[in-house]
Amino acid sequence: MTILSATSAANRFGVGARPGDLEQIDRDPHAWLLAQLRPAPLPAALTGLPSSADYLGQYRQVLTLRQQVRKRGADGDAQAARMEAARLLRQGVLRELMLRQQVAVTTADGFRERLVRFWSNHFAISVDKRVAALFAAPMEREAIRPHVTGRFVDLLRAVERHPGMLLYLDNAQSVGDDSPAAQRARRRMAGAAAGRRRGLNENLAREILELHTVGVDAGYTQQNVTEFARAITGWSVAPGAGDAFVFRAAAHEPGARRVLGKTYRQAGEQQGLAILDDLAVHPATAGHVSLKLARHFVADTPPPALVARMRKAWLDSGGDLPTVYRTMLEDPAAWQAQARKFRTPDDFILAALRACGLHTDDDLGLALRLQGQLGQPVFQPRSPAGFGDLAADWGGPDALFKRVQAAQALANRMSEPAGITPLALGQAVLGEALDGQTATALRRAESIQQGVALLLASPAFQWRA
Repeated sequence: MTILSATSAANRFGVGARPGDLEQIDRDPHAWLLAQLRPAPLPAALTGLPSSADYLGQYRQVLTLRQQVRKRGADGDAQAARMEAARLLRQGVLRELMLRQQVAVTTADGFRERLVRFWSNHFAISVDKRVAALFAAPMEREAIRPHVTGRFVDLLRAVERHPGMLLYLDNAQSVGDDSPAAQRARRRMAGAAAGRRRGLNENLAREILELHTVGVDAGYTQQNVTEFARAITGWSVAPGAGDAFVFRAAAHEPGARRVLGKTYRQAGEQQGLAILDDLAVHPATAGHVSLKLARHFVADTPPPALVARMRKAWLDSGGDLPTVYRTMLEDPAAWQAQARKFRTPDDFILAALRACGLHTDDDLGLALRLQGQLGQPVFQPRSPAGFGDLAADWGGPDALFKRVQAAQALANRMSEPAGITPLALGQAVLGEALDGQTATALRRAESIQQGVALLLASPAFQWRA
């Protein structure tokens, strides 16, 4: 293998090369990537963090204290308790974001980390919706990381029942119209009050079909969405329930459901799970998600033959994700020089931190702020569709100018490292992808900071080649 292949392994498929990485990967880039498809424990930095059930309990505590303040007026002690509880909650969320970034900056398993980020964006929740703000990072830690090298059905089951997704897409309060809970509510209510009762919410069912599995072009109907939504009524959350998921049988719509031509007669929670199991291995899901994977890792317009081979691998293996990844990695089309991706702000900031060896809390805090300024605030796509993954989404003139500013801000944090020059750093992280024009500019740089800023702002660094 050539150094260019090592560069592609680290940058196109990984989260960016650190000095010294390319030499190690060049021994066998394919083997380096494939080794990361084995199951792995949670990164040490992320162990011991609060569970979603813990976060939910803390959130409920804040709400209780807020209600007490409202009832008791401007009570100094109650107000102070509420503010302290809210501060600790915000502090915990920020700490988790910092640790997440630290893992990505320091990991030797860059391909695995990129897979984690791909699936987090595929199953996007946005923290600008306050009720879900606590759970974006925990959902990645609890539901996504353990399953990125497993079966898609297990990943799908874990994500769709996670409190982050249930709260973000409003399923936690969804109640079947003919459920025991709805019948009791109708008996209690009369007149105008009945109009305020809780009812069926279709948001989660719709996004599972449109975004997470078969895709918008799969031919499903509004009736399919409604029936699926009825099947997952009762999927809710509660503090102290272990993983915070709870099935509320009283809210579940009884009866058989028909979705995408198949009737599901299972009772309770099992009905929704049976539908998810079939969606996970549906031919439309295999095609939709294989295209997204190839688009993310290979090119904005990936070769149709590559996508077809990945789709077949998906169907033949029953949605075994390592088999699908391996099919992509072993296809020559994925390693061609024209197969490259423009770095999103998240990609760019992460690769820059790794290249420069910046991983202190101050470095990571700056990086989080810069990423927001570049238009990709962490876990805030403002849509269940996630952030865009095409060069056209991120390559505008103003966006490029802001990247130059970000490059300078990060370069300014570097001290003069012993025995390294800007040119040597460029060669270490870009390998043969470092073009002659950029190399000349780095050679002429008057300081490490100026040279690093030129490197990070260069066209060569903006692309995962």
